[in-house]
Amino acid sequence: MNDIIETIREKDPGEREFHQAVTEVLESVKPVLDRNPEYRRAAVLERIVEPERVIIFRVPWMDNEGQVHVNRGFRVEMNSAIGPYKGGLRFHPSVKLSIMKFLAFEQVFKNSLTTLGMGGAKGGSDFNPKGRSDHEIMRFCQSFMTELFRYIGPHTDIPAGDIGVGAREIGYLFGMYKKLKNEFTGVLTGKSLNWGGSLVRPEATGYGCVYFAAEMLATRNENLENKTCLVSGSGNVAQYTSEKIIHLGGRVVTLSDSSGYIYDEQGLDQDKLEYVKHLKNIKRGRIEQYAEKYPESLYFQADPLLDHNPLWNHKADCVFPCAFENEIQQKDAQNLISNGVRLVCEGANMPATLEAADIFMNSNILYGPSKAANAGGVAVSGLEMAQNSMRLNWPAEEVNNRLKIIMQSIHQTCLEAAEEYGEPGNYVAGANIAGFVKVVNAMLDQGLV
Repeated sequence: MNDIIETIREKDPGEREFHQAVTEVLESVKPVLDRNPEYRRAAVLERIVEPERVIIFRVPWMDNEGQVHVNRGFRVEMNSAIGPYKGGLRFHPSVKLSIMKFLAFEQVFKNSLTTLGMGGAKGGSDFNPKGRSDHEIMRFCQSFMTELFRYIGPHTDIPAGDIGVGAREIGYLFGMYKKLKNEFTGVLTGKSLNWGGSLVRPEATGYGCVYFAAEMLATRNENLENKTCLVSGSGNVAQYTSEKIIHLGGRVVTLSDSSGYIYDEQGLDQDKLEYVKHLKNIKRGRIEQYAEKYPESLYFQADPLLDHNPLWNHKADCVFPCAFENEIQQKDAQNLISNGVRLVCEGANMPATLEAADIFMNSNILYGPSKAANAGGVAVSGLEMAQNSMRLNWPAEEVNNRLKIIMQSIHQTCLEAAEEYGEPGNYVAGANIAGFVKVVNAMLDQGLV
């Protein structure tokens, strides 16, 4: 196993995020390999860490002043053993091949856990939509799709949104796909409701994360009522994570963006949260404006020179990182444990470094890893695919109930897999093992392809 990790590092130098994701999974599944020697003979590890297809392309587009720009586009189609590729598109300056591969690799196991038939993929561009007009974003999306359309389809690869890609961008992408292919199909999820989208899709990742947290707390006869919660981020996932925490009686005291974070000791209520939604989704403002609107709260500007994030220094019962990968460093994890945190539930993809995750796993806290805890988004994307196939729209209550059942099923699956392989209560091991076994068994059933 160490040889495989070292080989990946030699073949793909500099892909730190991908190396991290692979290391975390492979370390968890060693007991599975020891129990199933046929997996080694079939080289399932070597096969599962290698993408089935990687597409990299240029995206030329013109701004409102007539200046031409060129960005880079990606689509990593990682594994299709249990269904067509499924995973989001991210538009953000940080996008690079390593991040796309790490996200696609994680997506394989996350999708496996949902119980739905979906493979794993991820894509995006280093394009920055911030400060761009609707017309500029439309031209970029149309250029992006003129290349991507060759590789996707309702039975091949079904992209969705991610950071920087919401209903607006999905609309522009779908419109160009429809024009190029001359067909109206469910090729993208996250669509607007009046042309094929699903109710509860915007809320799904955040709601699902909190449903998973509630299941973890229930194993210790606890719930979220009166729990103080730290939430990072202020985008879609953070907003709806906060909303569901409030619905279940918890108290959210922090939100953040790249400029800094706010601390509201009184806690957000629904009115305050509606202001955040308007600020971030409509006005596209900064989180510091929250402190101007609600002066009883405090704003702390981000300091890149610090070796930790002060947001994680506040005392709390539960933590929901919902911003970016590796936002919780080793010192942050130590601070959280020292301050008595009892639950960490990941709304973002891989928000804890390996060192931070080890601290959580070696402490007597409940730790829900992202591939299990934030699977709600792709689960409802799968439900959107089902609705598109039937040309139906389910009511919000039905979608929400299905989401809740899926998250409960993921939680139970993680516990059972961890118990079976001698890691009781270890959600990281359970998620990795359960997702891995389902995918590799499908690969073996389908032969050497």
